[in-house]
Amino acid sequence: MLDPQIVLIAGTTVLLGAVVQGTVGFGVGLVAAPVVTLLDPSLMPGSLLVVVFLLAVMSLVSEHQDLDPRVGWVFAGRFLGTIAGAGIVVALSREDLAIGIGVMTLLAVLLSVRSFAVPVNRWTLAGAGCVSGIGATTSSIGGPPLAFIYQRSDPATLRSTVALVFTAGSALSIGALSVAGEMTVRELLAGLAFIPFFTVGFALSHPWRKRLRGPRFRQAVLVVIAASAVVLLVRPFA
Repeated sequence: MLDPQIVLIAGTTVLLGAVVQGTVGFGVGLVAAPVVTLLDPSLMPGSLLVVVFLLAVMSLVSEHQDLDPRVGWVFAGRFLGTIAGAGIVVALSREDLAIGIGVMTLLAVLLSVRSFAVPVNRWTLAGAGCVSGIGATTSSIGGPPLAFIYQRSDPATLRSTVALVFTAGSALSIGALSVAGEMTVRELLAGLAFIPFFTVGFALSHPWRKRLRGPRFRQAVLVVIAASAVVLLVRPFA
């Protein structure tokens, strides 16, 4: 049975995270995961995987026409990164991995602030997909590498492309957890209970999409990427 108070508090953070993700293309996990984990760890990660999947589908439906046709390279890299991430988890602690990824992410942001631009081609897309797969597998945060590559692209391209990756990735994760018996009914019910919250948040993000264009959008993306890095660095000590 779900505690209505927990659903309300966690749902509010999901709403805020949906505003962020609907605007820049990722971020609901960054905002909601720490709060949901604090309130009821048994709801993680399944409840937010349901949220990520449904939010990604909504974003993909609304902006599918802006999808980068080269996204196949991202999936190729993501597949390799997921395998590598699983191996790394066995060899190293998740805390050390989170700190390492956080440091590298902050360095990438600092380089980008100094006008360091990464070309968007098959090699960088595959590389970003690989790092995203490692990050998602080891720390549940896989959006920043893709956002970094697409930070200078059209905002709709970033959102739709990341949405496709998230749709496939979260669906696979939900399936894997279900097969392993780790996807509980409470997690599923909690994810479904969050639907009104992220639906409202996604709707509220639309006006911000029009305001954040060009340099403003890039700045917003870099802020969310940096926040992701800080969460990775702080979480092992929480």
